[in-house]
Amino acid sequence: MNRLVSTDMQRESCGIFGIFNHPQAAALAYLGIFALQHRGQESAGIAAAEGGVIRAHVGMGLASDVFHAEALARLRGRIAIGHVRYSTTGESSRRNAQPFVAECAGGPIAIAHNGNLTNSLSLRRRLEAEGSIFQTTMDSEIIVHLFARRREESFEERIAAALQEVRGSFSCVFLGPDRLVAARDRHGFRPLCVGRRRSAWVVASETCALDLIGARFVREVQAGEVLVVDGQGLRSLWPFPAARPARCIFEFIYFARPDSRVFGEEVYAVRRRLGAELAREHPAEADLVMPIPDSGNCAALGYAREIGLPFEMGFIRNHYVGRTFILPEQEQRDLNVRLKLNPIRSAVRGKRVVVVEDSVVRGTTGRARVLALRRAGAREIHLRVSCPPLRYPCFHGIDFPTREELIAARLSVPEIGRRLGVDSIAYLSLGGMLRAMPFPGDEFCLACFSGEYADGPEEQPHKRMLASKPPAGRQKQVWQAG
Repeated sequence: MNRLVSTDMQRESCGIFGIFNHPQAAALAYLGIFALQHRGQESAGIAAAEGGVIRAHVGMGLASDVFHAEALARLRGRIAIGHVRYSTTGESSRRNAQPFVAECAGGPIAIAHNGNLTNSLSLRRRLEAEGSIFQTTMDSEIIVHLFARRREESFEERIAAALQEVRGSFSCVFLGPDRLVAARDRHGFRPLCVGRRRSAWVVASETCALDLIGARFVREVQAGEVLVVDGQGLRSLWPFPAARPARCIFEFIYFARPDSRVFGEEVYAVRRRLGAELAREHPAEADLVMPIPDSGNCAALGYAREIGLPFEMGFIRNHYVGRTFILPEQEQRDLNVRLKLNPIRSAVRGKRVVVVEDSVVRGTTGRARVLALRRAGAREIHLRVSCPPLRYPCFHGIDFPTREELIAARLSVPEIGRRLGVDSIAYLSLGGMLRAMPFPGDEFCLACFSGEYADGPEEQPHKRMLASKPPAGRQKQVWQAG
Protein backbone atom coordinates (compact mmCIF):
# COMPACT_ATOMS: atom_id res chain seq x y z
CA MET A 1 0.00 0.00 0.00
CA ASN A 2 1.19 3.49 -0.75
CA ARG A 3 0.15 6.77 0.80
CA LEU A 4 -0.77 9.15 -1.99
CA VAL A 5 0.75 12.56 -1.41
CA SER A 6 0.83 15.60 -3.62
CA THR A 7 4.18 15.93 -5.31
CA ASP A 8 3.66 19.66 -5.85
CA MET A 9 3.18 20.64 -2.22
CA GLN A 10 5.97 21.40 0.21
CA ARG A 11 6.23 18.38 2.42
CA GLU A 12 6.12 19.64 5.96
CA SER A 13 9.00 19.35 8.35
CA CYS A 14 7.99 18.23 11.86
CA GLY A 15 5.95 19.22 14.86
CA ILE A 16 7.23 18.90 18.44
CA PHE A 17 5.56 19.14 21.81
CA GLY A 18 6.63 18.80 25.44
CA ILE A 19 4.89 19.02 28.80
CA PHE A 20 6.27 19.05 32.35
CA ASN A 21 4.43 18.39 35.62
CA HIS A 22 1.04 17.02 34.65
CA PRO A 23 -0.42 13.68 35.81
CA GLN A 24 -1.80 13.02 32.31
CA ALA A 25 1.29 14.21 30.45
CA ALA A 26 1.12 11.57 27.69
CA ALA A 27 -2.57 12.22 27.03
CA LEU A 28 -1.94 15.96 26.68
CA ALA A 29 1.09 15.25 24.47
CA TYR A 30 -1.23 13.26 22.22
CA LEU A 31 -3.56 16.24 21.92
CA GLY A 32 -0.56 18.47 21.26
CA ILE A 33 0.76 16.42 18.36
CA PHE A 34 -2.79 15.99 17.06
CA ALA A 35 -2.98 19.80 16.78
CA LEU A 36 0.38 19.79 14.98
CA GLN A 37 -0.56 17.01 12.55
CA HIS A 38 -0.38 19.43 9.59
CA ARG A 39 3.40 19.59 10.10
CA GLY A 40 3.92 15.91 9.33
CA GLN A 41 1.80 12.88 8.56
CA GLU A 42 4.50 10.24 8.12
CA SER A 43 4.93 9.07 11.70
CA ALA A 44 3.99 10.00 15.25
CA GLY A 45 5.35 9.22 18.69
CA ILE A 46 5.32 10.07 22.39
CA ALA A 47 7.85 9.39 25.15
CA ALA A 48 7.14 9.77 28.88
CA ALA A 49 9.37 9.65 31.97
CA GLU A 50 8.59 8.07 35.33
CA GLY A 51 10.87 6.81 38.08
CA GLY A 52 14.05 7.26 36.07
CA VAL A 53 12.65 5.24 33.14
CA ILE A 54 11.63 6.61 29.72
CA ARG A 55 8.95 4.68 27.83
CA ALA A 56 8.03 5.47 24.22
CA HIS A 57 5.44 4.49 21.66
CA VAL A 58 5.96 5.36 17.99
CA GLY A 59 4.46 4.28 14.70
CA MET A 60 3.92 5.11 11.07
CA GLY A 61 0.93 7.21 10.06
CA LEU A 62 -1.26 9.81 11.73
CA ALA A 63 -1.35 10.30 15.49
CA SER A 64 -4.92 8.98 15.56
CA ASP A 65 -3.74 5.76 13.84
CA VAL A 66 -0.67 5.26 16.02
CA PHE A 67 -2.23 5.82 19.45
CA HIS A 68 -5.05 4.15 21.35
CA ALA A 69 -6.08 4.21 24.99
CA GLU A 70 -3.94 1.23 25.98
CA ALA A 71 -0.78 2.70 24.43
CA LEU A 72 -1.28 6.02 26.19
CA ALA A 73 -1.97 4.28 29.50
CA ARG A 74 1.45 2.60 29.31
CA LEU A 75 3.17 5.98 28.96
CA ARG A 76 3.08 6.84 32.64
CA GLY A 77 4.70 9.91 34.14
CA ARG A 78 4.34 13.64 34.64
CA ILE A 79 6.74 14.58 31.81
CA ALA A 80 6.28 13.75 28.13
CA ILE A 81 7.38 14.81 24.66
CA GLY A 82 5.71 14.16 21.32
CA HIS A 83 6.59 14.34 17.65
CA VAL A 84 4.94 14.20 14.24
CA ARG A 85 7.27 13.75 11.31
CA TYR A 86 7.72 14.26 7.67
CA SER A 87 11.23 13.19 6.76
CA THR A 88 13.62 15.70 5.26
CA THR A 89 16.62 13.51 6.05
CA GLY A 90 16.56 9.76 6.54
CA GLU A 91 14.29 7.17 5.02
CA SER A 92 10.60 6.83 5.72
CA SER A 93 10.46 3.93 8.17
CA ARG A 94 9.42 3.13 11.70
CA ARG A 95 13.02 3.09 12.94
CA ASN A 96 13.23 6.80 12.04
CA ALA A 97 10.05 7.71 13.91
CA GLN A 98 10.57 10.01 16.89
CA PRO A 99 10.96 10.62 19.79
CA PHE A 100 14.27 8.78 19.65
CA VAL A 101 15.17 7.18 22.99
CA ALA A 102 18.62 6.05 24.13
CA GLU A 103 20.28 4.78 27.30
CA CYS A 104 23.49 6.63 28.09
CA ALA A 105 26.02 6.39 30.92
CA GLY A 106 24.34 9.28 32.70
CA GLY A 107 20.83 7.91 32.26
CA PRO A 108 18.14 7.82 29.56
CA ILE A 109 17.38 10.59 27.07
CA ALA A 110 14.70 11.13 24.43
CA ILE A 111 14.74 13.72 21.66
CA ALA A 112 12.12 15.17 19.31
CA HIS A 113 13.64 17.36 16.59
CA ASN A 114 12.27 19.76 14.01
CA GLY A 115 14.85 20.94 11.51
CA ASN A 116 17.82 19.72 9.53
CA LEU A 117 21.51 19.58 10.40
CA THR A 118 23.75 20.85 7.64
CA ASN A 119 26.97 19.24 8.91
CA SER A 120 25.41 15.84 9.58
CA LEU A 121 27.55 13.97 7.02
CA SER A 122 30.88 14.94 8.56
CA LEU A 123 29.62 14.44 12.11
CA ARG A 124 28.27 10.98 11.33
CA ARG A 125 31.51 9.94 9.61
CA ARG A 126 33.54 11.15 12.58
CA LEU A 127 31.32 9.44 15.14
CA GLU A 128 31.33 6.15 13.21
CA ALA A 129 35.12 6.29 12.91
CA GLU A 130 35.27 6.73 16.68
CA GLY A 131 33.08 3.67 17.27
CA SER A 132 29.50 4.93 17.34
CA ILE A 133 26.86 2.56 16.00
CA PHE A 134 23.79 4.24 14.53
CA GLN A 135 20.33 2.72 14.71
CA THR A 136 18.65 5.16 12.31
CA THR A 137 19.42 7.27 9.25
CA MET A 138 18.03 10.52 10.66
CA ASP A 139 20.31 13.34 11.72
CA SER A 140 18.53 13.70 15.09
CA GLU A 141 20.37 10.61 16.35
CA ILE A 142 23.66 12.44 15.82
CA ILE A 143 22.74 14.85 18.63
CA VAL A 144 22.17 11.92 21.00
CA HIS A 145 25.58 10.41 20.17
CA LEU A 146 27.22 13.78 20.79
CA PHE A 147 25.33 14.06 24.09
CA ALA A 148 26.47 10.61 25.19
CA ARG A 149 30.13 11.55 24.75
CA ARG A 150 29.95 14.71 26.83
CA ARG A 151 31.16 14.76 30.44
CA GLU A 152 29.58 17.99 31.67
CA GLU A 153 27.94 17.75 35.07
CA SER A 154 24.25 18.32 34.31
CA PHE A 155 21.83 16.91 31.76
CA GLU A 156 21.23 20.34 30.22
CA GLU A 157 24.91 21.21 30.07
CA ARG A 158 25.59 18.03 28.11
CA ILE A 159 22.79 18.94 25.72
CA ALA A 160 24.15 22.46 25.28
CA ALA A 161 27.66 21.13 24.62
CA ALA A 162 26.36 18.62 22.07
CA LEU A 163 24.37 21.27 20.23
CA GLN A 164 27.42 23.51 19.98
CA GLU A 165 28.90 20.93 17.58
CA VAL A 166 26.01 20.96 15.10
CA ARG A 167 25.08 23.41 12.38
CA GLY A 168 21.82 24.08 10.62
CA SER A 169 18.29 24.31 11.94
CA PHE A 170 16.90 22.76 15.07
CA SER A 171 14.04 23.29 17.43
CA CYS A 172 14.26 20.38 19.86
CA VAL A 173 12.67 19.04 23.00
CA PHE A 174 14.66 16.65 25.19
CA LEU A 175 13.25 14.41 27.87
CA GLY A 176 15.33 13.37 30.87
CA PRO A 177 14.31 11.34 33.90
CA ASP A 178 13.24 14.44 35.84
CA ARG A 179 13.29 17.40 33.47
CA LEU A 180 12.40 18.79 30.09
CA VAL A 181 14.82 20.79 27.93
CA ALA A 182 13.87 22.84 24.87
CA ALA A 183 16.43 24.31 22.49
CA ARG A 184 16.42 26.48 19.39
CA ASP A 185 19.31 27.12 16.99
CA ARG A 186 21.08 30.46 17.05
CA HIS A 187 19.39 31.68 13.85
CA GLY A 188 15.90 30.72 15.00
CA PHE A 189 14.95 28.99 11.74
CA ARG A 190 12.06 26.99 13.21
CA PRO A 191 9.46 28.25 15.71
CA LEU A 192 9.09 27.07 19.30
CA CYS A 193 6.92 28.58 22.02
CA VAL A 194 6.32 28.21 25.76
CA GLY A 195 2.93 27.95 27.46
CA ARG A 196 1.47 27.37 30.91
CA ARG A 197 -1.44 25.16 31.94
CA ARG A 198 -2.00 25.67 35.65
CA SER A 199 1.14 24.20 37.25
CA ALA A 200 2.32 22.51 34.04
CA TRP A 201 4.79 24.00 31.57
CA VAL A 202 4.35 23.32 27.85
CA VAL A 203 6.54 23.82 24.77
CA ALA A 204 5.25 23.43 21.21
CA SER A 205 6.06 24.24 17.61
CA GLU A 206 2.92 26.37 17.30
CA THR A 207 0.41 28.00 19.62
CA CYS A 208 -2.48 25.98 18.15
CA ALA A 209 -1.19 23.08 20.28
CA LEU A 210 -1.38 25.26 23.38
CA ASP A 211 -4.92 26.29 22.52
CA LEU A 212 -6.14 22.71 22.22
CA ILE A 213 -5.02 21.72 25.73
CA GLY A 214 -6.12 24.97 27.36
CA ALA A 215 -2.64 26.39 27.93
CA ARG A 216 -1.88 30.08 27.70
CA PHE A 217 0.96 31.42 25.60
CA VAL A 218 3.85 32.76 27.71
CA ARG A 219 6.63 33.54 25.23
CA GLU A 220 8.80 32.26 22.40
CA VAL A 221 11.85 30.14 23.05
CA GLN A 222 14.48 32.59 21.87
CA ALA A 223 16.96 31.89 19.10
CA GLY A 224 20.05 30.36 20.66
CA GLU A 225 18.31 29.55 23.94
CA VAL A 226 18.46 26.25 25.81
CA LEU A 227 15.46 26.32 28.15
CA VAL A 228 15.44 24.01 31.17
CA VAL A 229 12.16 23.05 32.87
CA ASP A 230 12.42 21.16 36.16
CA GLY A 231 11.10 21.21 39.73
CA GLN A 232 12.69 24.62 40.27
CA GLY A 233 10.82 26.23 37.37
CA LEU A 234 12.38 27.68 34.20
CA ARG A 235 15.95 28.74 33.60
CA SER A 236 18.00 29.34 30.46
CA LEU A 237 21.43 28.61 29.07
CA TRP A 238 22.90 30.63 26.20
CA PRO A 239 25.72 28.47 24.78
CA PHE A 240 25.83 29.73 21.18
CA PRO A 241 27.56 32.73 19.63
CA ALA A 242 25.25 35.49 18.47
CA ALA A 243 23.96 35.24 14.90
CA ARG A 244 21.58 37.16 12.70
CA PRO A 245 17.95 36.02 12.84
CA ALA A 246 16.92 33.77 9.95
CA ARG A 247 13.31 32.81 10.61
CA CYS A 248 11.88 30.52 7.94
CA ILE A 249 9.51 32.71 5.95
CA PHE A 250 7.61 29.63 4.75
CA GLU A 251 6.16 29.24 8.22
CA PHE A 252 4.05 32.28 7.38
CA ILE A 253 3.47 31.41 3.72
CA TYR A 254 2.56 27.74 4.07
CA PHE A 255 3.64 25.60 7.03
CA ALA A 256 1.94 26.93 10.12
CA ARG A 257 -1.77 26.69 10.82
CA PRO A 258 -3.50 30.04 10.25
CA ASP A 259 -4.89 29.99 13.80
CA SER A 260 -1.36 29.81 15.23
CA ARG A 261 1.06 32.50 16.26
CA VAL A 262 4.62 31.76 15.17
CA PHE A 263 7.60 33.99 15.80
CA GLY A 264 5.16 36.06 17.87
CA GLU A 265 2.80 36.95 15.01
CA GLU A 266 -0.61 35.65 13.92
CA VAL A 267 -0.27 33.59 10.75
CA TYR A 268 -3.79 34.38 9.51
CA ALA A 269 -3.09 38.13 9.48
CA VAL A 270 0.20 37.72 7.60
CA ARG A 271 -1.41 35.57 4.90
CA ARG A 272 -4.23 38.07 4.45
CA ARG A 273 -1.60 40.79 3.96
CA LEU A 274 0.24 38.62 1.41
CA GLY A 275 -2.97 38.33 -0.60
CA ALA A 276 -3.60 42.06 -0.42
CA GLU A 277 -0.07 42.84 -1.62
CA LEU A 278 -0.55 40.34 -4.46
CA ALA A 279 -3.78 42.08 -5.53
CA ARG A 280 -2.10 45.49 -5.52
CA GLU A 281 0.80 44.21 -7.62
CA HIS A 282 -1.12 41.92 -9.96
CA PRO A 283 -4.83 42.66 -10.32
CA ALA A 284 -6.83 40.67 -12.84
CA GLU A 285 -10.02 41.36 -14.76
CA ALA A 286 -12.13 38.52 -13.44
CA ASP A 287 -15.48 37.55 -11.95
CA LEU A 288 -14.31 35.84 -8.75
CA VAL A 289 -11.35 34.90 -6.59
CA MET A 290 -10.86 31.33 -5.36
CA PRO A 291 -8.10 29.59 -3.41
CA ILE A 292 -6.34 26.29 -3.76
CA PRO A 293 -7.51 24.97 -0.38
CA ASP A 294 -6.50 24.93 2.33
CA SER A 295 -3.16 26.74 2.31
CA GLY A 296 -4.29 29.36 -0.21
CA ASN A 297 -7.46 30.32 1.65
CA CYS A 298 -6.20 33.28 3.66
CA ALA A 299 -4.20 34.86 0.84
CA ALA A 300 -7.22 34.51 -1.46
CA LEU A 301 -9.37 36.29 1.13
CA GLY A 302 -6.88 39.14 1.24
CA TYR A 303 -6.71 39.30 -2.55
CA ALA A 304 -10.50 39.34 -2.96
CA ARG A 305 -10.99 42.00 -0.29
CA GLU A 306 -8.30 44.25 -1.76
CA ILE A 307 -9.44 43.97 -5.38
CA GLY A 308 -13.16 44.04 -4.60
CA LEU A 309 -14.14 40.73 -6.20
CA PRO A 310 -16.34 37.97 -4.72
CA PHE A 311 -14.54 35.20 -2.85
CA GLU A 312 -15.72 31.71 -3.78
CA MET A 313 -14.66 28.20 -2.83
CA GLY A 314 -14.27 26.95 -6.39
CA PHE A 315 -12.59 23.77 -5.14
CA ILE A 316 -13.74 21.58 -2.27
CA ARG A 317 -11.02 19.62 -0.55
CA ASN A 318 -11.46 16.07 0.67
CA HIS A 319 -9.71 15.99 4.07
CA TYR A 320 -9.95 12.22 4.39
CA VAL A 321 -7.57 11.07 1.68
CA GLY A 322 -5.53 8.26 3.19
CA ARG A 323 -3.97 5.30 1.43
CA THR A 324 -4.78 4.00 -2.02
CA PHE A 325 -3.46 1.55 -4.58
CA ILE A 326 -0.34 2.16 -6.64
CA LEU A 327 -0.79 3.58 -10.12
CA PRO A 328 1.68 4.71 -12.80
CA GLU A 329 3.30 7.97 -11.76
CA GLN A 330 1.42 10.49 -13.90
CA GLU A 331 -1.87 8.67 -13.53
CA GLN A 332 -1.29 8.65 -9.78
CA ARG A 333 -0.72 12.42 -9.76
CA ASP A 334 -3.90 13.07 -11.72
CA LEU A 335 -5.89 10.81 -9.42
CA ASN A 336 -4.36 12.57 -6.43
CA VAL A 337 -5.81 15.88 -7.62
CA ARG A 338 -9.26 14.37 -8.13
CA LEU A 339 -9.15 12.68 -4.75
CA LYS A 340 -8.17 15.84 -2.90
CA LEU A 341 -9.85 18.62 -4.88
CA ASN A 342 -13.13 18.71 -6.77
CA PRO A 343 -14.42 21.83 -8.52
CA ILE A 344 -17.87 23.30 -7.83
CA ARG A 345 -19.22 23.62 -11.34
CA SER A 346 -21.93 26.17 -10.56
CA ALA A 347 -19.34 28.50 -9.02
CA VAL A 348 -16.89 28.51 -11.94
CA ARG A 349 -18.95 27.72 -15.05
CA GLY A 350 -18.61 30.52 -17.59
CA LYS A 351 -16.55 32.62 -15.16
CA ARG A 352 -13.19 34.32 -15.31
CA VAL A 353 -11.50 33.06 -12.15
CA VAL A 354 -8.46 34.21 -10.20
CA VAL A 355 -6.90 31.18 -8.52
CA VAL A 356 -4.70 32.08 -5.54
CA GLU A 357 -2.00 29.58 -4.57
CA ASP A 358 0.52 29.97 -1.74
CA SER A 359 3.42 28.69 -3.89
CA VAL A 360 4.31 26.64 -6.95
CA VAL A 361 7.07 24.16 -6.15
CA ARG A 362 7.41 21.33 -8.65
CA GLY A 363 4.46 22.21 -10.88
CA THR A 364 3.45 18.56 -11.17
CA THR A 365 -0.16 18.87 -10.00
CA GLY A 366 -0.91 22.42 -11.13
CA ARG A 367 -1.80 21.46 -14.69
CA ALA A 368 -4.27 18.82 -13.48
CA ARG A 369 -5.98 21.43 -11.30
CA VAL A 370 -6.25 23.84 -14.20
CA LEU A 371 -7.65 21.08 -16.41
CA ALA A 372 -10.24 20.25 -13.74
CA LEU A 373 -11.40 23.88 -13.75
CA ARG A 374 -11.55 23.94 -17.56
CA ARG A 375 -13.69 20.81 -17.54
CA ALA A 376 -15.95 22.43 -14.94
CA GLY A 377 -16.54 25.29 -17.39
CA ALA A 378 -14.18 28.06 -16.24
CA ARG A 379 -13.82 30.56 -19.09
CA GLU A 380 -10.49 32.09 -18.01
CA ILE A 381 -8.00 31.03 -15.32
CA HIS A 382 -5.58 33.57 -13.88
CA LEU A 383 -3.10 32.10 -11.40
CA ARG A 384 -1.73 34.36 -8.67
CA VAL A 385 0.99 33.12 -6.32
CA SER A 386 1.48 34.72 -2.90
CA CYS A 387 5.28 34.42 -2.84
CA PRO A 388 8.11 34.87 -5.37
CA PRO A 389 9.30 31.97 -7.56
CA LEU A 390 11.15 29.24 -5.66
CA ARG A 391 14.49 28.74 -7.39
CA TYR A 392 16.88 27.34 -4.78
CA PRO A 393 16.92 24.25 -2.55
CA CYS A 394 16.25 24.37 1.18
CA PHE A 395 18.73 22.78 3.58
CA HIS A 396 16.80 23.60 6.75
CA GLY A 397 13.83 21.25 6.78
CA ILE A 398 11.71 21.79 3.66
CA ASP A 399 11.44 18.96 1.18
CA PHE A 400 12.77 20.61 -1.95
CA PRO A 401 16.47 19.79 -1.69
CA THR A 402 17.57 20.13 -5.35
CA ARG A 403 17.15 22.80 -7.99
CA GLU A 404 16.22 20.13 -10.51
CA GLU A 405 12.93 19.64 -8.61
CA LEU A 406 11.92 23.30 -8.68
CA ILE A 407 9.97 24.36 -11.76
CA ALA A 408 11.02 28.03 -11.44
CA ALA A 409 14.70 27.02 -11.47
CA ARG A 410 14.23 25.41 -14.88
CA LEU A 411 11.55 27.53 -16.55
CA SER A 412 10.80 31.21 -16.90
CA VAL A 413 7.50 32.61 -15.63
CA PRO A 414 5.96 32.60 -19.16
CA GLU A 415 7.10 29.00 -19.63
CA ILE A 416 5.52 28.03 -16.30
CA GLY A 417 2.26 29.67 -17.36
CA ARG A 418 2.24 27.75 -20.63
CA ARG A 419 3.16 24.50 -18.84
CA LEU A 420 0.27 24.89 -16.40
CA GLY A 421 -2.19 25.95 -19.10
CA VAL A 422 -3.39 29.16 -17.43
CA ASP A 423 -4.45 32.39 -19.16
CA SER A 424 -2.06 34.40 -17.00
CA ILE A 425 0.28 33.84 -14.09
CA ALA A 426 1.86 36.30 -11.67
CA TYR A 427 4.00 35.96 -8.58
CA LEU A 428 4.23 38.32 -5.63
CA SER A 429 7.52 40.21 -5.68
CA LEU A 430 10.13 39.81 -2.97
CA GLY A 431 9.45 43.37 -1.83
CA GLY A 432 5.70 42.74 -1.70
CA MET A 433 6.21 39.58 0.34
CA LEU A 434 8.43 41.40 2.83
CA ARG A 435 5.97 44.28 3.15
CA ALA A 436 3.43 41.76 4.45
CA MET A 437 5.82 40.43 7.09
CA PRO A 438 6.07 41.57 10.72
CA PHE A 439 9.89 41.74 10.67
CA PRO A 440 12.50 43.26 8.34
CA GLY A 441 13.69 41.11 5.47
CA ASP A 442 17.15 40.60 6.96
CA GLU A 443 15.54 38.74 9.89
CA PHE A 444 14.20 35.96 7.64
CA CYS A 445 15.77 33.09 5.78
CA LEU A 446 15.08 33.87 2.10
CA ALA A 447 17.48 31.29 0.66
CA CYS A 448 14.81 29.48 -1.40
CA PHE A 449 14.27 32.73 -3.32
CA SER A 450 17.79 34.18 -3.31
CA GLY A 451 20.21 31.26 -2.93
CA GLU A 452 21.92 33.06 -0.01
CA TYR A 453 22.15 30.72 3.00
CA ALA A 454 22.58 31.77 6.60
CA ASP A 455 23.95 28.36 7.61
CA GLY A 456 24.15 26.16 4.53
CA PRO A 457 25.64 22.68 4.22
CA GLU A 458 29.37 22.16 4.37
CA GLU A 459 29.02 19.57 1.63
CA GLN A 460 26.70 20.71 -1.15
CA PRO A 461 26.08 17.95 -3.69
CA HIS A 462 24.03 20.44 -5.70
CA LYS A 463 26.67 23.18 -6.07
CA ARG A 464 26.52 22.76 -9.85
CA MET A 465 22.83 23.61 -9.85
CA LEU A 466 23.29 26.41 -7.34
CA ALA A 467 25.74 28.05 -9.69
CA SER A 468 23.80 27.36 -12.86
CA LYS A 469 22.45 30.09 -15.10
CA PRO A 470 18.93 31.23 -14.16
CA PRO A 471 16.13 30.54 -16.65
CA ALA A 472 15.49 32.99 -19.45
CA GLY A 473 13.07 35.74 -18.54
CA ARG A 474 13.81 35.24 -14.85
CA GLN A 475 13.14 38.88 -14.06
CA LYS A 476 9.49 38.66 -15.22
CA GLN A 477 7.05 38.00 -12.39
CA VAL A 478 3.90 38.07 -14.53
CA TRP A 479 2.77 36.52 -17.82
CA GLN A 480 -0.41 36.87 -19.87
CA ALA A 481 -1.37 34.36 -22.56
CA GLY A 482 -1.64 35.71 -26.08
